[in-house]
Amino acid sequence: MTEVVLTSLGVAALAVLLSLPFAVGAAWLLARGRFRGKVLVDAIVHLPLVLPPVVTGYGLLLLFSSAGPLGGLGLAFSTAGAAVAAAVVSFPLMVRPLRQAFEAIDEGLLVAAASLGAQPRRVFWTIALPLARPGLLAGAVLAFGRSLGEFGATITFAGGFTGGTRTLPIALHNALQRPDGDGEALAFAAVSTALALATVLGGELLSRRQRAATA
Repeated sequence: MTEVVLTSLGVAALAVLLSLPFAVGAAWLLARGRFRGKVLVDAIVHLPLVLPPVVTGYGLLLLFSSAGPLGGLGLAFSTAGAAVAAAVVSFPLMVRPLRQAFEAIDEGLLVAAASLGAQPRRVFWTIALPLARPGLLAGAVLAFGRSLGEFGATITFAGGFTGGTRTLPIALHNALQRPDGDGEALAFAAVSTALALATVLGGELLSRRQRAATA
């Protein structure tokens, strides 16, 4: 049990770290960008929300398998691969609240900073991103929770071997395949529920504290 829980937590944390910079960039682009094809970019970003996770995992397998164009990275059937699969599936959940936070920023603040000579990069790092911190936190928590529960893309792309990619959902699935696995499956389900609840509650508490600090 301990090994499975630690693997799940590690994969979820790595998934958040991997997707964070891309999510920030995508959210800022969708919130403030004005360009042709924005609707298509928005649809692609949110595609993992509606695409069957197995399809996502299969697509990653085609890209990163030994015969794929990115096979040299060695991500398939690895712990890093499990994190990549979770990151892709949870990516829209990180982008959405962050985009809403960027959109809620008073445009006058950004214009005023620019009029005082601040470069766009400085405006982003010193004004926009700090003001969007509650959205960033909410997105990270949602992505972490979704990564903890990811199954389809992970088992398709990374497998489910002990000590590397056997996360809680995969361990639960494996237990259910055995005639004597009901007790073990119940334990995995209970731990998964407890971690999910702790993630949601912890995220809400941190979000409230962040909102209070910026009020």
